[in-house]
Amino acid sequence: MAKLHVSTTINGEPQEFLCDADQSMLDVLRGPLGLTGAKEGCGTGDCGACTITLNGRIVCSCLMLAAEAEGQKIDTIEGMAGEELHPLQQKFLESAALQCGICTPGVLMAAKALLEKNPDPTEHEVRFWLAGNLCRCTGYDKIIRAVLDTAADMRAAR
Repeated sequence: MAKLHVSTTINGEPQEFLCDADQSMLDVLRGPLGLTGAKEGCGTGDCGACTITLNGRIVCSCLMLAAEAEGQKIDTIEGMAGEELHPLQQKFLESAALQCGICTPGVLMAAKALLEKNPDPTEHEVRFWLAGNLCRCTGYDKIIRAVLDTAADMRAAR
């Protein structure tokens, strides 16, 4: 089977890769592109460990065909921090809102997308946005609190 050539933007950088027609974006990210932050938890879109953003919308990369990235803008956890950690990443560390780390990249990507859309979410909204991200190690309270505290800090810094 012939490989497909895909040109896209990942974390603000132009990228090109070859993929099979049935290859998932997760497999390409973790394989040829070497971006291993998105994790494969379930492979069926149920856990959120592989969450990325596609043109600003959260997507389970295990359910996205890599060929669909053609001409699109993708952001992964590797692009979240700049010179310093993103405020969400810093707050997760300070709040001990993570444990094994499998779910953390997906949770952070979903939370960042939420705060970009709504800088003043309610607890209910945070829980709704993170409902597709399963954590098997911790309770969700520290995660929810970290997102709400980050939102408050970011609003205060404006």
